[in-house]
Amino acid sequence: MKLFYIPNFEDKFYIFDKIESKHISKVLRLKNGNLIYFTNGKGKLYKAKIIDDNHKKVKISIIEIEKIIKKTNFLHIAIAPTKNISRFEWFLEKATEIGINEITPILCEHSERKNIKFERSEKIIISAMKQSLKLFLPKLNNMIKFEDFILKKSDNLKFISHCKNQKKISLKNAPKNKKKFLILIGAEGDFSHKEIKMAEENNFKSVSLGESRLRTETAGIVACHIFNLLQD
Repeated sequence: MKLFYIPNFEDKFYIFDKIESKHISKVLRLKNGNLIYFTNGKGKLYKAKIIDDNHKKVKISIIEIEKIIKKTNFLHIAIAPTKNISRFEWFLEKATEIGINEITPILCEHSERKNIKFERSEKIIISAMKQSLKLFLPKLNNMIKFEDFILKKSDNLKFISHCKNQKKISLKNAPKNKKKFLILIGAEGDFSHKEIKMAEENNFKSVSLGESRLRTETAGIVACHIFNLLQD
């Protein structure tokens, strides 16, 4: 099944833009009467039929809602974008494929990258959602300073992953009855002692993701994987 993403539509009809229309008609070679499936990124899968296969403005008629999925758990990862932006974009793609609900890029004391291209990052997430047939589009937030993010109120179970030699709990041993996690992942130079102390003072628990010393983007993926295993 090929999945499309339509965040907003009115009535029972929708016209794709030129890029998607060309892809549908020229690449996928779909014609009038062929079925198309799409999601609104909020847990709904729709079935639709092509009623105009014009390669510049493919038009569909929505038949029915095929499936509705409700959120039963929630994972929010706040992560410092890597100096090599391709590694951060790899994280966005793979985290979306595995399953994540919200991503916040954070600017830390040891961060070498100070900004990201938001629109490009969002396109990567949308593409990964469609490719992996997910029905929820992860929310991507604007980049924020670590100090400002830490002070935000949250009812999630909060963790900070770091490499400092101190007592930690293993993420795989986190309470399985908790459905909402917030996990902090630092920059290549790790979190500073000041940042770790600040996080712990704001109810973040120091957590281990395993015995290996992981790259920033790998740590993010491992956290996603462990969280999803806890929900099984």
